Amino acid sequence: MRFLLPLLAVMLLLPSAAFAAHGHPTFPKDLELYWVIPFVCMLLSIAIGPLAVPHFWHHHFGKVALFWGLAFLVPATFILGFDLVSFYAVETILLEYLPFIILLLALFTAAGGIRLKGTLVGTPAVNTGLLAFGTIIASWIGTTGAAMLLIRPLLRANKHRKYQVHQVVFFIFLVANIGGSLTPLGDPPLFLGFLKGVSFFWTTVHLFVKTAFISVLLLAIYFVIDTVLFKKEGSPIPASSANAEKLGLDGKINLLFVACIVGLVLLSGSWNPGVTFHVYGIPVELQNVVRDLCLLGVVFLSMKFTSKECRELNDFNWEPIAEVAKLFIGIFLSMIPALAILRAGTEGSLASLISMVSDPATGEPLNYMYFWLTGILSSFLDNAPTYLVFFNTAGGDAAYLMQHVGTLAAISAGAVFMGAVTYIGNAPNFMVRSIAENSGVKMPSFFGYMLWSIGILWPIFILTTFIFFV
Repeated sequence: MRFLLPLLAVMLLLPSAAFAAHGHPTFPKDLELYWVIPFVCMLLSIAIGPLAVPHFWHHHFGKVALFWGLAFLVPATFILGFDLVSFYAVETILLEYLPFIILLLALFTAAGGIRLKGTLVGTPAVNTGLLAFGTIIASWIGTTGAAMLLIRPLLRANKHRKYQVHQVVFFIFLVANIGGSLTPLGDPPLFLGFLKGVSFFWTTVHLFVKTAFISVLLLAIYFVIDTVLFKKEGSPIPASSANAEKLGLDGKINLLFVACIVGLVLLSGSWNPGVTFHVYGIPVELQNVVRDLCLLGVVFLSMKFTSKECRELNDFNWEPIAEVAKLFIGIFLSMIPALAILRAGTEGSLASLISMVSDPATGEPLNYMYFWLTGILSSFLDNAPTYLVFFNTAGGDAAYLMQHVGTLAAISAGAVFMGAVTYIGNAPNFMVRSIAENSGVKMPSFFGYMLWSIGILWPIFILTTFIFFV
């Protein structure tokens, strides 16, 4: 994280008087699409860099990410104004990036301290069972929590297998994304909906059948693929050891820490003391400060009360979270104009795109378009603000939208389900990929992964569209 210090130093030394004098600055409604070029280049770097220049990428991807963030900030400062660009840069870091990384760090550390002891053999039945279990718990401990808890046991169980890529890909589909669709704890966009007034169990009721439909289909497809490959490998079973551990859990105290993390996130959404600090013109609410400080406390306690041996046996290291932290600073900063254009709605450069969610003749919402537009944009942008854009486009009234089930269900499903389409669609995707690669699994490239997701997920999403949203 050393590369962030110069950026943070510059931003946090900005005088707040400029912000206070002009209020909350906003981007022009007619912000041109060419401002999105640094973000597109950031995505292309992630896609092409590891293949074209693997040695350079491995040692310098953090600098590349920061470069593309600055490729937006520097010219925008001269053209759009110092106050405007500085405000959004600081706001993005303080209110979006830092809470995002702190939450991921807490879940990564706590879940990484839980080790499933014993010998699990990666047969198709065992693997399918692990994926199903992860899908079920993802809505209750979050997709990141479930992914960090189960990815290492899945990899260890299949260490003797020749074909492992499909296991990690389906794990990302199910555990890191689709499984998180049933409660606000599962995925950030649903939590934002909860903060806007959507009842806690609304998605449990109205997305359950859709989630079950997609999950069962994916589990069935996975079981068939894994069975075929397992037989192709000769149905390998690792030699048993007389000293093999019995099944159990090591580092059980981390279950308490994971529960604390879930509780802190939920508390920050329900507790509102009405206290707000203004840091260089940016409102920072007390409940969010308390949440983030407590999350850092959980990280400290998890490291203190988990034995070094447990983490070593769990193949725990900091590289996956460090990779996410470095790449996502570039993504968050270069993504600022893309989100601004989306928020401009029908007055912005993507007005034609936003207008596609309504029938031009009647003005009635087209739920299938809400599903696909929210989903596709969530695949490449942060799915939380994308959810809010379409939530507001649909009226922004939670009570009204909860009565108009189809539209809110389409927005919610699109934001959560299609986070599985790319590595950057949801936070745990990148960490799962990094952990798998550290364990020796040669994961597909950015575009290679998309071949998997589009080839498998999109036909299922198309079927889901005709059954539920047309």
